[in-house]
Amino acid sequence: MMDEILSLDATGQAARIAQGDLSPLELLDATIARCEDRNPALNAVTVKFYDMARDAVKAGRVPAGPFHGVPFLLKDFYAHKAGTPTTASSALLAGGVMDHDSILTERFEAAGFVIFGKTNVPEMVSIGTTEPLLYGPARNPVDPERTPGGSSGGAAAAVAGGMVAAAHANDGAGSTRIPASYCGLFGLKPSRARITLGPDVGESIGGITSEHVVTKSVRDSAAILDATQGAAPGDPYVAPAVSGRYLANLSQPLKGLRIAVSTDSFFDGCTTDPQVGAQVLKAAALLETMGHEVSETAPPLAPAEFCEVFRRFWPMTVSRAAFGLAAARDCSVEEIAAQMEPINRHMVSLGIGLPAVQYITDLVYFQGLTRRMGRFFETADVLLTPVVLHPAPKLGHYDVDRIGAERAFDRVMESFAFTCLANVTGLPAASVPFGHTKEGLPVGIQITAALGREDLLFRLAAAIEQHLQQEV
Repeated sequence: MMDEILSLDATGQAARIAQGDLSPLELLDATIARCEDRNPALNAVTVKFYDMARDAVKAGRVPAGPFHGVPFLLKDFYAHKAGTPTTASSALLAGGVMDHDSILTERFEAAGFVIFGKTNVPEMVSIGTTEPLLYGPARNPVDPERTPGGSSGGAAAAVAGGMVAAAHANDGAGSTRIPASYCGLFGLKPSRARITLGPDVGESIGGITSEHVVTKSVRDSAAILDATQGAAPGDPYVAPAVSGRYLANLSQPLKGLRIAVSTDSFFDGCTTDPQVGAQVLKAAALLETMGHEVSETAPPLAPAEFCEVFRRFWPMTVSRAAFGLAAARDCSVEEIAAQMEPINRHMVSLGIGLPAVQYITDLVYFQGLTRRMGRFFETADVLLTPVVLHPAPKLGHYDVDRIGAERAFDRVMESFAFTCLANVTGLPAASVPFGHTKEGLPVGIQITAALGREDLLFRLAAAIEQHLQQEV
């Protein structure tokens, strides 16, 4: 019976606890045992606090939320838990212990989740794979020689590997959707500011980072967003108000959506793998049979210009971290960069000399693109594209020592070719598991909607999910 329960989604596990089939402690112990059995092969969980979780359950400190007693993992970045470290897989941050919870951590726990560890990430969460030197690489459960993606790679490996039903993820350029696509999971990046980054983070580099989860099911993602969404005092942005609850609206029928489809990369010089493009076109045909209006329409951007701006902008995310650490430790940025991994040292070298006016200019460019995308979604309801250019690559694909820093940075940019548009414009976007390559590797499709329309993405994804389940 326990293997059956561990295979359920989070909603299913919570229901079995509510029915009295097992206790939260029994499920936690079984989950920890599963983790200890499978994690050595996948290296998904890097920070463990099993006893802290057990003590909370035994003391009855698990709220009666919708996910009462369901084990859960935090990503080792942004979501702090008091008494545990947040390392971002960096030797620079290892050893420290947080003295407070993030607001999102509090909301996860208020929903009833039992947090017992943290998942592997690339150093400083800067790239689309999870191969930090501090902890070693996370591996894709479908093919352990391949990456589960990044930066929420450990989270995706843990869920796809059957360790937990759902896990925290966040997304600054595709960090939720890329691993979801590589591992065959559902991953939503909500609208800008849908979930607060408080109390430690405000706007996170123009508001590009969004918090949420990777899940086995669409219903889990919807229910978790119901439980965790909302602003906090001092947030610089507020997402559009929600009408109703995402989970309750999942079953509402959809007809006649205007679906714009494009398989062409948003970045100049990048080519979509034919097997990836074929799945998007197959999804478009399915949506047409479901009563939606489908047309081949690209988003209103200039790929060469967009790529140039994002290549310049992204290294500032790592440079900002280096400047912050240098100020905190009263040393030079160069001294901090010297202690980072090669790809991050390279990005700091690219970002450190850029003037502040360039950062502001790039944000203004993204704001102009946001206006254009706003008008685009007046004539289309959903944009359907690939999530990534190609299926999960082999581990070492971004290895600076093997291919050089500039080529590795090129590959980092290529991994964001379809995903980063939603980040810089604040739009909600989701990776929906859809098909497989001839080698059996998962391929997700990306659906993007207007600001605030997570409800639409959930309903469309649920309809696709239901169709695919009926096919099995």
